Amino acid sequence: MLGAVVSVQTGAAIATTLFDSVGPAGAVFLRVALGAIVLMAIWRPALARARGRVWLVAVFGFALAAMNLSFYASLDRIPLGIAVTIEFVGPLGVAIAASRRRLDLAWAALAACGIVLLAPTPGSSLDALGVALALLAGGFWALYIVTSARVGQAFEGGDGLAMAMVLAAALLLPFGVVDGGAELVALGVLAVALAVAVLSSVIPYSLELEALRRLPQSTFGVLMSLEPAVATLAGLVILGQRLSAPELVAIGLVIAASAGALGTARAAAPIET
Repeated sequence: MLGAVVSVQTGAAIATTLFDSVGPAGAVFLRVALGAIVLMAIWRPALARARGRVWLVAVFGFALAAMNLSFYASLDRIPLGIAVTIEFVGPLGVAIAASRRRLDLAWAALAACGIVLLAPTPGSSLDALGVALALLAGGFWALYIVTSARVGQAFEGGDGLAMAMVLAAALLLPFGVVDGGAELVALGVLAVALAVAVLSSVIPYSLELEALRRLPQSTFGVLMSLEPAVATLAGLVILGQRLSAPELVAIGLVIAASAGALGTARAAAPIET
């Protein structure tokens, strides 16, 4: 699980290096498209089995496309650690809704304090649109979590995920072409994008699947709450993004709230990134 968290956040940090060449939409299109190719090659899903469940694959694919597009757009405006922290309201909200314990009101309040500390204020250098895009990504992440549980039950192995990735790539194609243009087929760009696809999709999805076979979902959720911290570290080491003391405190509050809420959730769905 720790390997999955490190992999996906390292991939997100590397993806931002593509923005100057192909833009956020071009980068996310390449990541999803190349990831879809790899997953289709691994799982080789029988398309005939999707009959009667096409709507489920469609919703899952839409959630994947919208979540990644809004998240990458936020990375173009705000630091990685802050974007992941704000986006984490998605899985946090799902966990609190699943648990329904009074204690979760305290976790929600703690997370809200962290988000408020991160909210842009007059004179703040934090981009308001970037924050809004990260919140939007969190909403789509919640939809992804709920849908992924149903896909996992309806399809064998990674069949549903592979087909949804193909659909997500198709939805992202026009955005990617507009943003990236001819640079999308540049060899250097494709090499970096392939590394991002493997780090952000193929490796973490595979590791999380194995982790869920060995760990209780509550433990899985607590470990997942480390994502904002790992994202902050990846932003510092790979991108040189330094955060202020109040921003680090805010991230710490969200991590604590997420660990508490995810750890006490009664029936949380499998949560992936």
